[in-house]
Amino acid sequence: MAKTESTFRNMALALTLIALAASTCLGFVYELTKKPIELSNLNKKLDAIKQVVPEFTNNPNEEMFRLPTGEGDSLEIYPAKKDDVIIGYAINTYTKNGFSGNINLMAGFKPDGTIINISVLQQKETPGLGTKMTEPAFKDQFNEKNPSEFILKVIKDGGPVDAITAATISSRAFCDAVQRAYNTLKKGDLK
Repeated sequence: MAKTESTFRNMALALTLIALAASTCLGFVYELTKKPIELSNLNKKLDAIKQVVPEFTNNPNEEMFRLPTGEGDSLEIYPAKKDDVIIGYAINTYTKNGFSGNINLMAGFKPDGTIINISVLQQKETPGLGTKMTEPAFKDQFNEKNPSEFILKVIKDGGPVDAITAATISSRAFCDAVQRAYNTLKKGDLK
């Protein structure tokens, strides 16, 4: 087999063919994994809703609506109903104040604003420190507390929340996300 001459035209043609083959493979893999990823994200969200509100008979995902936070964005609100009566709201909330960036939570509230439960959806905090926010020892201290009376601040800032040892920034961020959800719920004046 004869060796091809190394010219600019041949190199450009070879590079174009390689790029075309790579992009075709990438597009194929993207299409192949798109639906399973969407389904996995939906299941994760539905599991989080089930964890933070009492047992419901409706489909909160179909009844989801958005409420503005007053900060230029909005939060997803998932109403949980039992026999067409609202028994709680699951709110997909966030904060950008985490030690390692964004923290996403699903916070469940009774119609009066009392916290039912909180589930951590996504965080990138320091393993062994900030990641302890997912443990019941930290997050369960918010359960059955109403932020109208329970100040969502760590003890170091004058509040009642027992911060995670060596992860005060993560603890403050967790409180910030829950406060954002509560404020949005109250601004929406939902009953």
